[in-house]
Amino acid sequence: MARAANKPKKEISMEEALWKSADKLRGSVEPAEYKHVVLSLFFLKFASDKFETQRKAIAEKYGEKFVDNVAFYTKDNVFFLPEISRWSFIMEKAKQDDIALKIDTALYTIEKANPALKGALPDNYYSRLHIDTAKLASLLDEIDKINTGDKENDIIGQVYEYFLSKFALAEGKGKGEFYTPKCIVNLIAEMIEPYDGILYDPCCGSGGMFVQSMKFVEAHHGNKKKVSIYGQEYTNTTYKLCKMNLAIRGISANLGEMAANTFTNDQHKDLKADYIMANPPFNQKEWRGDNELIDDPRWDGYEVTPTSNANYGWILNIVSKLSQNGVAGFLLANGALSDDGTELKIRRQLIENNLVEAIIILPRNLFYTTDISVTLWILNKNKKTREVAEKGFTLVPSRYIEFVNRDENIDFDTKMKTLQSELRDLLVAEEKSKADLLTVFKELGYEIEL
Repeated sequence: MARAANKPKKEISMEEALWKSADKLRGSVEPAEYKHVVLSLFFLKFASDKFETQRKAIAEKYGEKFVDNVAFYTKDNVFFLPEISRWSFIMEKAKQDDIALKIDTALYTIEKANPALKGALPDNYYSRLHIDTAKLASLLDEIDKINTGDKENDIIGQVYEYFLSKFALAEGKGKGEFYTPKCIVNLIAEMIEPYDGILYDPCCGSGGMFVQSMKFVEAHHGNKKKVSIYGQEYTNTTYKLCKMNLAIRGISANLGEMAANTFTNDQHKDLKADYIMANPPFNQKEWRGDNELIDDPRWDGYEVTPTSNANYGWILNIVSKLSQNGVAGFLLANGALSDDGTELKIRRQLIENNLVEAIIILPRNLFYTTDISVTLWILNKNKKTREVAEKGFTLVPSRYIEFVNRDENIDFDTKMKTLQSELRDLLVAEEKSKADLLTVFKELGYEIEL
């Protein structure tokens, strides 16, 4: 009896695959580890899928004898993967007892062969987790179903964000971590237009700002090579994710020597950026200690030091990094628009220094992890106009918009007579057009009888 043909692999949505993959990990690792376990496997599949696509293209264009030539991969920013690092190899061995070691070996081999990934991939991670072989094999099966061909989005950022949203409560961390959705990054990019120069993000997370900014440059027929990227990230695991995310997309970046706190260990002290994009942690507490950062040069020129949450610390860090004609777009909690005390004094100086270009209130429910409305600030070192002193230096947009209720005090009779007159004019014009058309046809010898 002939065997039934193998059924084609069913592709499922990324969210569905992620949820199923998380289910495979329950009882094996802590919820806080889920995203890290899945992301490295996802990276392995992503890199492998790109490799296989490139391999096929090389064979079709140049012939099979060139499919193992590393240069034919690196020229297109594709990692060349030895057989032991390929997803197909991992899936073939998925049910073997040493599959965790094989995954670790695959990741180590990729990092060793590709300098751009130095320090980005986990070291001996899966072997140390001691996940049951059957559970790990089942997890691999779920990752295998994810379509990595989505070139429009920051997929690694989305994966990371998904797990933050699903397991924030389980992890017990109210840190407000989130990656910035594509629509918001595109809005910032459209407003500051980072085409040519230095682009900086002081809290770059998994690198979503950089990924989407480069897509913006490409979409506008710009040259990615004319944009130099600098970033910094505090959390070591996220710092690694960022390096991983950028490397698989062929984006070169200077992320500093290590993961570090932007306030206490600035990795780019002398940097002057032409463009700054950022989504800092909102209302961050205990960010500088009682006696730390009092005389920090980033506060120079401002009569007070930020003392409350970190919102205005982030603002002044950004201002200090702007070049002579630099422009910045960044997100903050709405409260930063009207905070009093030290924040009011700094905000007043920002306005008097003619730096605030625009304030945009964004709608709610744009992020996985929070439903709050947030504010987009645009600062510009080359701004031409000013005026908000008479409003007490508040930046709440509604204070500058005159509200006119056009439904109040409408006289029904007057309104209907106006509409009556407009409709009469339209009907008269229609009759004239009809008569003109009939005349034309008659003159041509094709009279229309009605």
